[in-house]
Amino acid sequence: MCLSIPLQLVSLEDENGHFAIAERRQGSTLRRERINMMLIGPQAVGTWILASLGLAREVLDERELALIEDALAALGAAIAGDYDASRHFSDLHTPRQTRSTLP
Repeated sequence: MCLSIPLQLVSLEDENGHFAIAERRQGSTLRRERINMMLIGPQAVGTWILASLGLAREVLDERELALIEDALAALGAAIAGDYDASRHFSDLHTPRQTRSTLP
């Protein structure tokens, strides 16, 4: 199984935009990769993409990026033994309905 991660494009490697350099800060480490852009086409420097095994799979908007970053933070917390459901997946939290509010 492969996990796709968000990366931000920092430079283009060729004039056609078929390859780019993308990076992601992971704590104090900077992860940098050469990315094949041929599935999604050329993108502007600064664009966030979802990439797996050196291949860009999709362009991310701000909302998608925030949701994925939240999920990755939850995964990191779970691995560290510090997971708290109330701190992650805010998009899934809904107020509880009481009997008086149910139809």
